[in-house]
Amino acid sequence: MSSHERVLPPAAAIEGGPDALVAVSTPFASSGHWRHHARIEQRVVGQLLQTLLYEDVLPYDAVPEPESGISGATTFSLALGNRRYRVSGWQCHSFQLIRLEHSTLVVKGTEETSASVSLQRFIEDLEAALGDVAVQPGFVNELTQTLIKDVQSSAWPVPFHETPQTLDADALEQYFTDAHSYHPCYKSRLGFSLQDNQRYGPEFGQPLHVWWLAVPIRLAHRGAVSGLALADRVAEDAGPRVLARLDDYLARRRLARDDVVLMPVHPWQWENALVPVLYPELASGEIALLGEGEATYTAQQSIRTLAPRESCKPYLKLAMSITNTSSTRILARHTVTNGPIITQWLQRLIDTDATAKAAGFVILGEVAGVALDERAFPDARYDDVYGKVGAIWRQNIGEFLQDGEQAVPFNGLSQFTRDAEGAPAVPFIAPWVERHGLEAWTRQLVHVATLPIIHLLFAEGVGMESHGQNIVVIHRDGWPLRVALKDLHDGVRFCPSHLARPELAPALEPVPARHAALNRNSFIVTDDLEAVRDYSCDAFFFIALAEMAIFLQRHFGLDEPRFWAMTAEEIKAYQRSHPQHAKRYRCFDVFAPRWEVEALTRRRLFGDDAPQVKHVPNPLAVHAPGEEASC
Repeated sequence: MSSHERVLPPAAAIEGGPDALVAVSTPFASSGHWRHHARIEQRVVGQLLQTLLYEDVLPYDAVPEPESGISGATTFSLALGNRRYRVSGWQCHSFQLIRLEHSTLVVKGTEETSASVSLQRFIEDLEAALGDVAVQPGFVNELTQTLIKDVQSSAWPVPFHETPQTLDADALEQYFTDAHSYHPCYKSRLGFSLQDNQRYGPEFGQPLHVWWLAVPIRLAHRGAVSGLALADRVAEDAGPRVLARLDDYLARRRLARDDVVLMPVHPWQWENALVPVLYPELASGEIALLGEGEATYTAQQSIRTLAPRESCKPYLKLAMSITNTSSTRILARHTVTNGPIITQWLQRLIDTDATAKAAGFVILGEVAGVALDERAFPDARYDDVYGKVGAIWRQNIGEFLQDGEQAVPFNGLSQFTRDAEGAPAVPFIAPWVERHGLEAWTRQLVHVATLPIIHLLFAEGVGMESHGQNIVVIHRDGWPLRVALKDLHDGVRFCPSHLARPELAPALEPVPARHAALNRNSFIVTDDLEAVRDYSCDAFFFIALAEMAIFLQRHFGLDEPRFWAMTAEEIKAYQRSHPQHAKRYRCFDVFAPRWEVEALTRRRLFGDDAPQVKHVPNPLAVHAPGEEASC
């Protein structure tokens, strides 16, 4: 039975009741869905146009709007096919990013007649402008699915009645629905039907239970941090009913408990991806489906990471064969292997360094993992099996909160609260800024977020992929105290010869050659120092901090140059206090005039045969200190 044919649960089991069930069972049949359509279609087209302009795909005219009184305010216009597109926006100080006010996008026809904003027509016009370069059908599908699924989720009632600022971090993962503000396919979720989206999308907050497989040890891989009893950890999540079925399976096959590995799988993955892949082993009984576990979860922003309903239990990250923001969300064996190894390494670096301990920042350790071992299957099945079953247990942010402390995803700080209709209302951080003062609050946020990133880079030689979704801000009454960093299994990069303590370097599972051939940007170990620096700079400065700088300028009037001056002051204060790292300040020069960042839309349009990158001006460069020691 396909996902489109699946019988939905009874109305009583769906939060929102019978009306919500009708809306999901017959998507877009009611006017309630369509009331958000025009706004979201403008966002999808505007966000795509924004990337095309910034990544130098299309020529355009830019006319400053000095009368607006807003720094960088600009009218952008361009001709595509027989139509002209015009939109207000900003030529930002931060990396000269372009940000468009999607609601101002207007389209004029051949006789200057106004036309409604249409994604389909925009794609047609884009293809005409690109000439011989065809827009990939897969990209068009991602854009279309983003539009449809964002319309669907926007029509869903806001799931919380509490003041948003009082919600815990896991509830905020469901509350914040804006997703990626730059990537045009910010909510594509290819593979999900609309019913799937409602069942498993984080905005809907639906409870779910994972399914469990018994896998013979010869087909499996497992790992955990030292001292963790993995079997006990897994058994706790599986629950007594699954364990009883496991005992029956072991008895039938005359196996001992250590002969098999229990593996959780996402219910969508089981229903849509695993039976065709594993049917030989399922038919023979070598792999057994043990049923649904008893622990209850809800999806986080990444969809495949699940938060337990019971506080402080580990998060569970699972392989899913869906595509979101143009990336397939499988979970490969080598990444599952490396998660606990990297966790132990980073934790040891932090525990044995006075500066790191004093800063109090946290890593959400990936304490255990299990996966199918694709090498144990016939070569003809390698691609079918690769990454399809995998799980990582990650520490819960609740373990690290003291009395009176709360946590919020960093990318939520630049989002809005929502009104009863689900539309944006006021900035989420507005009451915190009012309480603590704009300058003081911003300076404190910059301090607690920047220190861990630059410390690991300068003091240890480790680059971190800490974009806004991978940072959790711990605060008290809105005042930032420290941060937690997450997604470690494929979110670090280092050059062995430039580690401060190479004797502690982790022995990692290498990236398989087939994986590296398909994704040239997926690596941890490198000889390229700039690749290490840019890994931190792209994720943290270019994405996380730039988004914050632009948001504070637009909605609170804090000049972007002032924000970057604060950031530079933080970095230079660190460098003055730690002169012993002077050589590494030059090796990993965050004040370099230009950085290299990935051109996301160019990749989708033109492919990966040649690297699709953009060199961007660094807003920190003007604050560069004097020359330091060379490498």
